[in-house]
Amino acid sequence: MLSIIILAAGKGTRMKSDLPKVLQPMAGKALLKHVVDSARELEPKKIIVVHGFGGDQVKADFEGHNDIDWVHQKEQLGTGHAVKQASEIISADDEIIILYGDVPLISSSTLKQLLSENLKKGINLLSAILPDPSGYGRIVRKKGNIQAIIEDSDASEEIKKIKEINTGIMACNGNLLKKLLSRLKNDNIKKEYYLTDIIDMAVTDGLPVRGFMASTWEESMGINDKIELARAERLFQKKLAKELMQNGVTIMDPARIDIRGDIKCGSDVLIDVNTVFEGKVNLGNNVKIGPNTYICDAKIGDNSVIHANSHILGAEIGTNAQIGPFARLRPGVELQNNVKVGNFVEIKKSLIGTASKVNHLSYIGDSEIGDNVNIGAGTITCNYDGANKHKTQIDDGAFIGSGVELVAPVKIGKDATIGAGSTISMDVEDEKLSVERADQKMINDWKRPKKS
Repeated sequence: MLSIIILAAGKGTRMKSDLPKVLQPMAGKALLKHVVDSARELEPKKIIVVHGFGGDQVKADFEGHNDIDWVHQKEQLGTGHAVKQASEIISADDEIIILYGDVPLISSSTLKQLLSENLKKGINLLSAILPDPSGYGRIVRKKGNIQAIIEDSDASEEIKKIKEINTGIMACNGNLLKKLLSRLKNDNIKKEYYLTDIIDMAVTDGLPVRGFMASTWEESMGINDKIELARAERLFQKKLAKELMQNGVTIMDPARIDIRGDIKCGSDVLIDVNTVFEGKVNLGNNVKIGPNTYICDAKIGDNSVIHANSHILGAEIGTNAQIGPFARLRPGVELQNNVKVGNFVEIKKSLIGTASKVNHLSYIGDSEIGDNVNIGAGTITCNYDGANKHKTQIDDGAFIGSGVELVAPVKIGKDATIGAGSTISMDVEDEKLSVERADQKMINDWKRPKKS
């Protein structure tokens, strides 16, 4: 059986943040969650997270994740000490993989390599080839097996030419791990127990230490500050964009898209620049997303177009819709097919029927609008009385003129017409015209004020 230990106890002082390092966000999700997700893909019997600084915060962020066992490292005395805390709840006959909560790009396919060799004897270690390995421990091999890890400060000029480095990610048998951990010592300047020391022990004991190469060096990259966090973010977004394009999505510039959740796309979807996706987003066939658009927890039907600078949160949009530019759809919005929502329109918690139009500068809230309704420019549903929200109902075929205020609760009947500039506070019957305006007056002797 497989158990996975994830070390997540560090403070991350270089982040200069009150948020624990492993909770720093990448693609809208904590670094640690990315690692846990990769671990889950291996279907382990147990996932153990060793927490320390901000432990309560870390655990709270994973509330409801019942497949995680939490181990507290009260004192941060090194990586070896952290693993030793977790080793108390693993079985001797388990296969163990050790991961790090600040290495979010690690893939499950790379980790599976570490399980490809028998772990009853020896250690499988993940290495990587770095363009510039300065500062990292170098891997020294003999006949394929790892013979030593030489720290950069101790390396000769010949050793420093080696570009293969130790990532710290490893796998071994639970019984062997327990035995090696029991022999760790802290006779170093920092008085810490280093996990890498067990590699020297294994070599001394004549046990094989097999090296497996990460598919790219970036996936083994640890995140220690906001600069590295930003670099990891772009690498991850590049990967997500590539996956979308491989599935037929047209992305105008893969460097200018942010996916912070799960996105599913039909065929012939086009996504323009500077678009942000969060939560669960479903785009149908032939959907076009304009530039500078934010879409979160939304479903958009076939052949719909979201024009530039629109903001869509928690909305469901039917087929052949035209949205924006500069439109805002808030939670609880449902647009049926062939709906048009124009520029500077805000809609909240409302149903808009088939082929209805809300074209310009309007606010629609807590409303139910039928089919083939026309909402004129500047129309406002006055849904809030200062204490409670009230409903506006507009039936099929109604025509609402420009500059209208509909004071809820109110119902506009089928095929009714509301004259421009009206404030409507009473129900309007089917097919009736309703107009509410003060008489226009001309003041003949009025003069425009002038500055003193």
